[in-house]
Amino acid sequence: MRNETARRRLRARIPLAVLLLIIAIIAIPAIRRSILRAAGWALISNEPVERADAIVVTVDADGAGVLEAADLVHDGVATRVAVFGETPDTIVEREFNRRGIAYENEAARSLRQLKSLGIDTVDLIPTYVSGTEDEGPVLAKWCDQHGYRSVVVVSTADHSRRLRRLLHRSMKGHQTRVTAHSARYSEFDPDRWWQSRRGIRTEVAELQKLLLDVVRHPIN
Repeated sequence: MRNETARRRLRARIPLAVLLLIIAIIAIPAIRRSILRAAGWALISNEPVERADAIVVTVDADGAGVLEAADLVHDGVATRVAVFGETPDTIVEREFNRRGIAYENEAARSLRQLKSLGIDTVDLIPTYVSGTEDEGPVLAKWCDQHGYRSVVVVSTADHSRRLRRLLHRSMKGHQTRVTAHSARYSEFDPDRWWQSRRGIRTEVAELQKLLLDVVRHPIN
């Protein structure tokens, strides 16, 4: 009970600690740039890509993930690409349909874009996911069903290290080898993230999530 209480207190303090750390780093000009760059690269994982049975695009990868997946196919890494299904927005979809317009969510748009980019085999992973925590178990089950031995999972750069940790946990006990790959077209720049408000927001949010994942799963 005491251990659980201590973990909760630590998790609650992580956002404040991250914010104070970044403020302290910015206030020290002599070492600021090197430390800020290290903090940016701490979010990124880009494992070597080898021939795989399929390429999977995460729900948050958007157009950057679609472009990267298409490039990987054209480079001969795999012949098929899959995207995760999204939780349907029934109110919005119904209103579009009422107005006589076909509704296209992010998953449907990604499928259309992949085909436009010359990808012949495009699959929709039928289980709906709402975020990273859902993707690992769903991917493990989908790979088991298809007998895949290896897949490359494409995400945005800032999200890739935490995704890699989650996927490696989810795939324990399964036959599939998973490679986490960062999309080259991601907007997050680990070498200059502190120069824009969007970059700072991304770094703070993702670093908090990564540190929380390390606290929850110190032995990944």
